[in-house]
Order: sequence, then C-alpha cells, then structure tokens
Amino acid sequence: MRTRFEPEAEDEFEAACGLLVDRLVRWAGEQGLPADGFTAETALDYRHRATADGRLGLWEPRHVEELLLSWLPQQVTELPQQVTELPGEERGDAPGTLRTLLRYLHAAQLADPRGPSLQDSLAAVDRVAEQHLAAMTDRTRWGLAKFWATTAAEQGVDVQDGAAFQRFADRAQRGEVVYDQQALATIMERRLTGRALSGEARAEPQLPVMLPPDDELCRRAEASTTVAQLRGLAEWAGQGGRPVTTTGRLRMAEARELVDVLGTGDKIEGVRSSADLPRLGLLVEWAKKARLVRVVKGRLYAVAKARPVLADPLQLWLRAFDACFELRQALIGARSGWHVESMLFDVYEDVLDDVLNTLYSLPYPMPWPRLRDTVHLAYRTSLQLDAGSDLQHRMWFEHADRDLRAVLDLLDDLGAIERDRGMADPVFLDIDLSDAGPEPLADMPPELAELLGVAGEATDPAARERADARREELTAGPVELIRLTELGTRAVRQRLLAAGRDAPLVGELAQAPAAGLLGVLAEEYDPDAARTELAGWITARGEPEGALRQLTDAVRTMTFRTRAQAMLDVLLAALPDGEGEQLLCALRGDSVLAPLALNALVHHELLPPEDMTDAEQLLVLAESLLQFVELAGGGDGAEETLRAQGPQARDAVAAALDSAHPDRAGLDELRQLAARALGTRSARTGRARKARRSSDKSGRKRRR
Repeated sequence: MRTRFEPEAEDEFEAACGLLVDRLVRWAGEQGLPADGFTAETALDYRHRATADGRLGLWEPRHVEELLLSWLPQQVTELPQQVTELPGEERGDAPGTLRTLLRYLHAAQLADPRGPSLQDSLAAVDRVAEQHLAAMTDRTRWGLAKFWATTAAEQGVDVQDGAAFQRFADRAQRGEVVYDQQALATIMERRLTGRALSGEARAEPQLPVMLPPDDELCRRAEASTTVAQLRGLAEWAGQGGRPVTTTGRLRMAEARELVDVLGTGDKIEGVRSSADLPRLGLLVEWAKKARLVRVVKGRLYAVAKARPVLADPLQLWLRAFDACFELRQALIGARSGWHVESMLFDVYEDVLDDVLNTLYSLPYPMPWPRLRDTVHLAYRTSLQLDAGSDLQHRMWFEHADRDLRAVLDLLDDLGAIERDRGMADPVFLDIDLSDAGPEPLADMPPELAELLGVAGEATDPAARERADARREELTAGPVELIRLTELGTRAVRQRLLAAGRDAPLVGELAQAPAAGLLGVLAEEYDPDAARTELAGWITARGEPEGALRQLTDAVRTMTFRTRAQAMLDVLLAALPDGEGEQLLCALRGDSVLAPLALNALVHHELLPPEDMTDAEQLLVLAESLLQFVELAGGGDGAEETLRAQGPQARDAVAAALDSAHPDRAGLDELRQLAARALGTRSARTGRARKARRSSDKSGRKRRR
C-alpha cells in the first residue's frame, strides 16, 4: 500500500484509493465514527492531484483548509433538496469524514511521521469546520461545471438527462437563462488568472540530502563576506538614519564612507553618483529587500525588528538568500534608456527557482553547458521566439547567458553555490540521438525532446547539430561545474518545504515510530540514504536488539500486505553486513512474518524453491495472491483477473486457502473474490456490486 503515486500512475492510484476507502469505511463502522466513502475518496483525490507532493498520509493545516474551503466547494456538487430528479441523499459530513480519515491513517500506521500530530491535524479541522458549509454554498468558490449543473438543477433540469442538459446549455449560450452573473465572473477570473486548483501543481520528488547541524551552518554563515557587509550596512545606518537623495540613493559623501566601511571594492575616482557604484548599490537594495534597512522621509534607517536576525548569522544568511529572488532590477535591470533587459529579466524568479531546484540533491555537480541549455529551454517554452533570425536568437541567448552568470556570481558571493572546473560526469552527456529512443509525448516541445534524446528528433539536422556541439563541449575538456553548498542546500530545502514540496533530510526520522520510518524509507529513500537513516535510527535507541524488535513488530502489525512487504524489504537492503538476510532467514519460523520473509527471500533469489518445504511454498503462494488482491484494489479488478485465469486461478486459490497463512481475514476476502469471479453466479454478482458502487457515488454529489 503506497501513499504516493506519480500523476500519470492513474490505475495504481485508483486501485489504492479504492482499497483505502473500503478499509476506512469498514474501520469507521467498527469504531462508530462517521465516514462517507465519496468524501474520503475526494479528499485522497485532492491530495494526489492538486498538491505539490501528493502524499496521501501527510495532512498539514494548509491541506485541511484547502480541502474544506476550496477543493470540495469547487469539485463537489450538492444539488438543492427541492430537486427531485436525483435520488435523495443526506448532505455528507465532510469535516467528520476528514477527522475519521486522519484517525484511520494514524491507526493503520500510514501517517507520514514528518507531518503534524493527530491532535494538531484534528485541531486544524476544528478551526475551519464551521466555515465549510458556508464555503459549499458560496457560488464564487464553485468550479465552472458545478456552477452550471447547479443552475440547471435549480431551474428544473434533470442534469442526468444528457439531452435535457444540452438543451439547457444551448439556451444559456443564447442568453435565455437567468444565472448569477457576478459569481460566474469571479469563477472565470479565477480560471483565467490561474488561481484555480489544479493537478498541475505536482512537483518532481527530491532525493534525500545530508546537512551538518545548524551550529556548523551558523559558523559558515558568519564567515560569509556578504553577511558581514549586510550587517555592517545596517549598523552604519543605525536607528538615527543616514540622509539619502530625493530618489532614495545614498549621497556621494556617505557612499564614499560606506565603500571603505564595507570594503565593497567599488572604484570611487571620477564617480559623481552613488548609482555608479555597482556593488554598493546592490548591497543597499539587497538590505532593503531583506528588510534590514528602509528609507523613511529622506533617511536610510536600520529596521528595529531586524535586530534578532542581525544577531543570528544563519538567519541573516537565509534572509539574504530569500531576498535574491527580489533583486531582478538591481542585478540585471537596464541601467539607462540605451540598454534593454535580456530574456532572463522577464522570467527571473521562475528561472532562479528552477536553477536552484535543479541543483538541489544532485549527486554530481552540474556542468554549465547543461544548466545553460535547460535555461534556454525555459526561454523557448515561456517566451515567443518564433520571430527573428538565427543570429538574433543567438544574440538574445548570449545576452541572457551573461545575465545568468551575474546571478550565479551573486549566489557564489553569498556562498549558496560553489563553482569549479572539471570533467562533466557521464550522466550529463546526451543520449545518442541515432539510437531509437522512446517516442515523444504529444505536444512535447522539440527542444525538450532533443534534450531527452527521444526518437523523432534524430532526423532533425539542427537538433543533431546542437546535440553534437553540446556533447563535444562536455567531453572536449574541463568545464565549469556548479553545485549547491550545504548552506545553499539548507536554504533551498526551506523554500521547497514552504511550497509544500517533499524534501527528505537524512536524520529527520531519528525519532519517528518504526512503521513511519520504514514506510518513508520504502517510498522515498535511495539505498545509500536508507542505510544511513536506518543506522541513525537504531543508534538513537541505544540498544540494537530492542530497536530491531520495534522494526519487526512494525512489520508484524501492518495490515496492508504490500506495505508490510516493502517495509521488510527495506530491512533486507538497509541493515549492514548481511544482517538483513540473516533476519529474514530467522523469520522463516515466525508464525506471522514467515510469508513475508519467504516472499522476500525468493524474490531476491536468496532462497531457491527446492530449499523450501511444501508448507512454505504454499505460504509464498498465498502471500502472492493476497498482495495481488491489494494491488488490484480488492474489488472488480481482482475479480476480472481471476476470471481471466480460469481453472489455473481456481487451483491456485484453493491451494492458498489450504495454507497456514496467518492472515485469515485476507484469505476470507480472497475466498469471496474467487467465488464471485469463478463461481457460476460470478458475472451477475460482479455487475451488481459494480452497480452498487456507482449508486453510492450518485445522488446530489457530483465531482466535476
């Protein structure tokens, strides 16, 4: 049971979502808690499709608020009670269902240990629960399809009758329908300005990173020349302030003094305006954007509230880093009417974000040619470059490249990146376009297809020429190599987390419960990072044998077979010096964990089938079938597959049911599935079950 799926893995997500909702509803009934299956499914759908990280097991307050006050009002239609064309249904208790979902995720050990506690998550629901009903009836929060469906239903249209609804739509287009024009205008504005919730928010997952403790990062920040200069500027301005010109610039007398005080290196001779002192001017703007100084009534003052930040080198460094995103004009803006901005100026913040996110968690330094070409792709996809000659395009790119280097210089001076020269790692070399690669996706930009080396671009002479030139540049000799420093990694991670993205940090799971640890390692960590994280977790507990018992007990109590298998696989791969294999061999005799241990040993070719007893072979067969049922969603998908296998499936199921597998509830479910799929009444029963599921999602609620 995974708790995160790639956006394109629709079948896998749908199966997991269906299984999770079925078990949630069953558990809620046993606990006497409210749970509406449709609402729970919609909540999981929101977390999968409309958030940056897509983690089903992690619910921060922002997710709770967005679900109840934006996603459900936008996506779920609750038609008025007076509409009789649709089956009657009580309005679902969305906050109540969400509370139950949160409780179940923790009870089933599916909650992400890096998220809020259950109490904090429930409190977040309580804070917005009273606003939910008002949000559901606020037409300005609705989606476009919901708006028109509800409007039609209010006017007596049977929205389940396609022809009737089309006649209504035709009348609406002719202006013959009365509707809330102000609400529709707000909905359309939200769609046109991109403020509507969308599944396009999903971001690529990042690899786990390792960072030194904050006190070490603080020491490095203190050594930054930029930090010293920004602090010195604020101290120089002081609470009494320094005079500035009517345009807000430093007067030359103060500028000369400050150049010496800060050691900016600006040339003073012959300069008549502080605007001609580039480093000093940049520092002043930087300090303003970092909220360290401000201009009030013709004087430059230190910001009083910034005193704690100025006293903390790491926080001052992080404040300066964030301010880099606001330095577009000061850094690469036109200096006079004779100059024009480069393409980078128009997309500065987006490109800076993309560059830093690209460098983040890379195991190898990024070669400049590769970084440059990925930024060129951003220009081509976001700006209109169709007009103009090749020479003009080349000039535009060169201008933008110079500005990008100025940005890199800034980050280098701050200590966010480090640059060196060396040979590019082979991972950055172009795939040979003469080889047959995967077909390009529909509407894939040619430049992106070229960078990925997919088929279809091999026949483009211009693409081949660019690829050959890039490869020659990367292999001819040393190139500039760029990577984030640990300070830079710390800062970018902070921004990723603030944007709701997942950015694992080795060591952050040291206090996590065993099930949470193994779940995260199974889904998000590469083998090396998993070994380091697991070793740290065991060390933090002081007694290895006790720690190992906690880990195996977590696998023992996991009710989802596929997740338990993944957790045990982590122990096999991440325990040192063959301890994982020894553990699994010892678990062959465990009455609960034997099926999982045997399955892992067989899968990793550590246990030949001839070395297993007949009873063990039956356990492996039963385990495989139980995991298959989970992966298929536990319903119609599993039935269809069993039905397609016919007698072979019947024999396998019969053998599994005769095994000593400890999951008796799972075997009972398998027995019922097999009866529906392979029995004489299976087809009719399956159709009836499917019809019931469709009916459960009908009524007044409609996802649009």
